[in-house]
Amino acid sequence: QVRLVESGGGSVQAGGSLRLSCAASGYTYSTYAIGWFRQAPGKEREGVAAIHSDGRPRYAASVQGRFTISRDATKHTLYLHMTNLKPEDTAMYYCATEKSVEWWRLLQYRDYTVWGQGTQVTVSS
Repeated sequence: QVRLVESGGGSVQAGGSLRLSCAASGYTYSTYAIGWFRQAPGKEREGVAAIHSDGRPRYAASVQGRFTISRDATKHTLYLHMTNLKPEDTAMYYCATEKSVEWWRLLQYRDYTVWGQGTQVTVSS
């Protein structure tokens, strides 16, 4: 059974940094697409950053240059290093994975069927 567990959320001031982690288990980690998504209250869930099964990352324009996605295959863990955080980054952040996702659809949350429980990120101005 595939399982994802996020951690690392918290409250920071604008301009600060956080690193989120997503521990994955129960599947062949490196052959799946995996990524980070977020949902703010009253808003639709959106893709933040994801990694294709071939290792290529993709970022939302709103986080390009501020967020870095990476994975440690030996630890079966996905990371999201977030810098220069802004109040508009405040949201619940989710990790999700799916066996076959085209690179150009990596940030489409509807293409993912396995989700973690989420970790809250709050950025104050």
